[in-house]
Amino acid sequence: MVSTIQALPAEVVHLITAGEVIDCLASVVRELVENSLDAGATRIVISLWPQQWRVRVADNGCGMSIDDLHTAATAHSTSKIRNCADLWKITSLGFRGEALHSLTTLADLEILSRSRGGDCGWRVVYGYAGETVYVEAAAIAPGTVVTVSNLFGNCSGRREALPTLAQQMKAVQATIYQIALCHPHVTWQLWQNDREWFTLCPAASIGQLLPQILHQVKEADLQELKREIPNPENSQSKIQTSGLHLVMGLPDRCHRHRPDWVRVAVNGRIVKSSELEQTILSGFHRTLPRDRYPVCFLHLFISPEHINWNRNPAKTEIYLNQLSHWQEQISQAIEQALRINSTSVKEAVHTSRVSQLLKAAEEKGGYNVNRSIPTEDNTTPYNLKAVAQVNNTYIVAEHPGGMWLVEQHIAHERVLYEQLCDNWKIIPIEPPVILYQLSPVQVSQLQRIGLDIEPFGEKLWAVRSVPALLQQRDDCADAMLELSWGGDLQAAQVAVACRSAIRNGTPLSLQEMQTLLDQWQRTRSPRTCPHGRPIYLSLEESALSRFFRRHWVIGKSHGI
Repeated sequence: MVSTIQALPAEVVHLITAGEVIDCLASVVRELVENSLDAGATRIVISLWPQQWRVRVADNGCGMSIDDLHTAATAHSTSKIRNCADLWKITSLGFRGEALHSLTTLADLEILSRSRGGDCGWRVVYGYAGETVYVEAAAIAPGTVVTVSNLFGNCSGRREALPTLAQQMKAVQATIYQIALCHPHVTWQLWQNDREWFTLCPAASIGQLLPQILHQVKEADLQELKREIPNPENSQSKIQTSGLHLVMGLPDRCHRHRPDWVRVAVNGRIVKSSELEQTILSGFHRTLPRDRYPVCFLHLFISPEHINWNRNPAKTEIYLNQLSHWQEQISQAIEQALRINSTSVKEAVHTSRVSQLLKAAEEKGGYNVNRSIPTEDNTTPYNLKAVAQVNNTYIVAEHPGGMWLVEQHIAHERVLYEQLCDNWKIIPIEPPVILYQLSPVQVSQLQRIGLDIEPFGEKLWAVRSVPALLQQRDDCADAMLELSWGGDLQAAQVAVACRSAIRNGTPLSLQEMQTLLDQWQRTRSPRTCPHGRPIYLSLEESALSRFFRRHWVIGKSHGI
């Protein structure tokens, strides 16, 4: 019987492999740009002619010798690794040796290159499967220029199956933005049909680069944090620590309708990791308004032995050893960045919002119950001194750099919410709270958040346990009704905190104001309340000085 299983011809294997690596214009750009970065380029110029299916990438990297050019496009040829062990030591963006060979299978490929120590440059034209078909000397500065023409010209129907050229160009732009975030020191220039498309200037940090990409975000909206993180305890790495670089939008200043700007990079490349992205989103829980998401870019620098990049050809998905360890470090970094300190207080955005925020102040009347604030002796991270109260709503606080306005209700709400999350207590009460005409859904809801409730007669229900903070409240029954209308345990904690916090319109003594300021500063997320509203407004001394024109020369204002 004749076997039906046969080895595939080499050209078929090449086409299958090439289709995995190169699937659109954006993937061509990505592969060539990663080669440029691996070559140490600090300036990369990308030119595209979409209608001609042509891409050119020029860089000022280390370049290639004529010997390297002869083998650069052959199958699985690379300078990045040598053996199996090297797969656990990947420090470059490329290592599979597939990109240039795949391009020779799907398009026409030409490379001009000159090494930094070379006397002259060389132009090499490649044929199918990476064969060198033409070589000549060329005048070129040190670096490399790669031109890909007639992409997918030999694949019938492939171009028609791709997204429109406009969509592909959008994907190219997104690809460059993602790579640029990982390499902010590089100058990027893109041309489309011989016209300049956009440019990204080099920046000293990711926080300075991000406003060039996300134009509605200002540098003052961002908090940037760098920190060393320990490797897992059983790590065999000779390097004791890894690194983390976090750039995030402050929750009281910028956020988005979609989670489209939660990005994770590992060792210079954006990766898809639902686990790490969810860790980031969890770190912003109850700091943003409902249905809003953070702006956050996280770059992890991890010893290569903890990463397996060999998961898919695009290298956008990885296997990360000891995932829970890195998730814990990310959560701690976000918590640190959310805190208020002298380096994270920036004036620019707050100064522009003074009028708007003051006009939005709620006019509250007096309340029957004045919540007491127990004094604590712990030290605070920022030296705020309570000075006065405005409209029995805002606490005026002085600090060495200027003054703050703190909205007392939502500041206290943040304090109580975090206390409830850390120590949620349901306590029995006597006599019980009696509620009237509850629906089965309301009864089920109160039971779901842990309250003891039972029938107490016709259309009456007895609630025999309540959250500890509500025990002594005169409006405890109203609070139980509010909790019965739905939401999970966290929503119930927010509702209890909101109802228990001191109200706007409540006069406070200086000591009470100072105690509240001290408690609030020690919270994990002091910038916003659990609903996502901003808690404080900063007005720096420099802004006050400009407003009162104290920088004028003495005598000049008198016409002397």
